[in-house]
Amino acid sequence: MKTKLFALLITAASFSATAADSYTIDPTHTFPSFEISHLGFSTQRGRFDRTSGKVTLDPKAANGGSIDVTIETASISTGLAKLEDHLRSKDFFDAAQYPQTKFVSTKLIFNKDKLAAVDGNLTLHGVTKPVHLTVDHFHCGLNPIAAKYQCGVNAYTVIKRSEFGVDKYVPAVGDEVKIVIQVEATKD
Repeated sequence: MKTKLFALLITAASFSATAADSYTIDPTHTFPSFEISHLGFSTQRGRFDRTSGKVTLDPKAANGGSIDVTIETASISTGLAKLEDHLRSKDFFDAAQYPQTKFVSTKLIFNKDKLAAVDGNLTLHGVTKPVHLTVDHFHCGLNPIAAKYQCGVNAYTVIKRSEFGVDKYVPAVGDEVKIVIQVEATKD
């Protein structure tokens, strides 16, 4: 057991995210979330429970790699079943017609070997628009429980939902939506 653990630690220590490496998003640790003003009284929060995708990291390349995230729109979770049903309806996400929300990067921006930002295209409600994600957390290393090499990222942006055709109750229910994407991905 000690020999296996030592070998894993040596392998992890010798790796750095400086060459192109491919990762698969871990759906059990990846939950994109959102925050929106509710009539100016409070901030409503929710998340999506089913996410998949791939990440390639290459800090030395011109565009730094790629990120492709697919969110199952119907997997919205707010803690309130009635609200979730309303958000899945044609008034908001129209999950029956638009079952997926996608983010596809166009450029990863590194500060040395640390991911600092991501530019890409967000497709929501059938509309694709460019967005800029600010990364406030980036860490790669050996997961001591799974004994696998993983990377984690926390990135955020603010969009206007009306620009994506989701404009029910604007401006009473906020037009600006903060999106936070927490990702864990395991090296392939």
